[in-house]
Amino acid sequence: MSYEMIAILMFASMMLMLMTGQRVFGAIGAVAAVAALALWGTGGSVIPFSASMKLMKWYPLLTLPMFIFMGYVLSESRIADDLYKMFHVWMGPVPGGLAIGTIGLMVLISAMNGLSVAGMAIGATIALPELLRRGYDKRMVTGVIQAGSSLGILVPPSVVLVLYAMIARQPVGQLWLAGILPGLLMAGLFILYIYLHCRISPGLGPVLPPEERAGIAFAEKVRLLGAGVLPLVIFATMMVPFVNGWTSLVESSAIGALAALVAAVLKGRMSRTVFETSVRQTLAVSCMFMWIIVAAMAFGAVFDGLGAVKAIESLFTEKLGLDPWMILILMQLSFILMGTFLDDTAMLVIVAPLYIPLVKALGFDLIWYGVLYTITTQIAYMTPPFGYNLFLMKAMAPKEIGLKDIYASIVPFVLVMIAALAIVMAFPQIALWLPHQVYGL
Repeated sequence: MSYEMIAILMFASMMLMLMTGQRVFGAIGAVAAVAALALWGTGGSVIPFSASMKLMKWYPLLTLPMFIFMGYVLSESRIADDLYKMFHVWMGPVPGGLAIGTIGLMVLISAMNGLSVAGMAIGATIALPELLRRGYDKRMVTGVIQAGSSLGILVPPSVVLVLYAMIARQPVGQLWLAGILPGLLMAGLFILYIYLHCRISPGLGPVLPPEERAGIAFAEKVRLLGAGVLPLVIFATMMVPFVNGWTSLVESSAIGALAALVAAVLKGRMSRTVFETSVRQTLAVSCMFMWIIVAAMAFGAVFDGLGAVKAIESLFTEKLGLDPWMILILMQLSFILMGTFLDDTAMLVIVAPLYIPLVKALGFDLIWYGVLYTITTQIAYMTPPFGYNLFLMKAMAPKEIGLKDIYASIVPFVLVMIAALAIVMAFPQIALWLPHQVYGL
């Protein structure tokens, strides 16, 4: 059997195992281990062992539990409740203002957490009931929360970009900076769509009644602004020393986790239950990521040994005669397809051994491609029939919101996200300008 056929068989076996509901790291790791033993005998056992040792020696990996802990502390201590009250008060007089405020809430949650699941949970439990109670269209607000929560994997400190950096061997700091402007661009496009849609059809997002606005004192409005300042202070406390070179990435992540803990204590929100839940969730998510990285590294080592990457590059460029941009577009379409039944981590570790070397060989910037991958993942999260966010929303939404409503709600937001992806692809400097300015590249 040729090496090309072995590579195809490996990939098909892994996809089949994933479709049967096996855990991601188990499916990927099992295929890698069986293939290594079949190809190289007992010597193949060195591959997963080597992957484990590389992971254990990788000092930047310590950032992962730090950022996850920071996000869970801020989430469990319900600091997000204060944020939503702030947006509720200040954006209420604007058509669709509470929906716009929800997008703002998601941006700030993303800057504190780095996981889309946290934004979804907060949006579904805090914003969704309030928006429905105030007469907002259920389909629009369902789409708002799903789209807004997806920003968590693009706006720093994105855990997905940390994972991409580990697999692609790229600087995390540059990837985070590269995600800021595209993340704000996408949030801005969401806000523009919501405002124009509610301006044309005021019934979709009614403004706060005048009597309710008059009942809120100006001093209360000013006090609530502090809720919006807090996450920005935590973010600045973490990022400014790192960007200026005063601290390493790991040290900055520790500062962020400590700042979140101190903020929760000072607000009187840190209880034994909150702390224990945050630690348990951090341990669970961190271990999951570590197992997936080990499996991905083992799988990638076998693929590399087979020469599968060079074979695929030759297929696209020589046999099919495709230009680099066409190959890149096909890659993005494959991500969207896989996103109908896989989460972002699974998609990355499955195709990273193939796509990342291929992108580099085609002459594209791997920092820019990391942003493209993340945006495409956001789109895939919301793509029927089995988009990850669709079922998260179904699990958290009230009974009056059915699966048909959830599917219909994401159509305009997916179109907005595709437009954002096209803009970043056409103008790479949107992603690359900030890291080039900071790092002098």
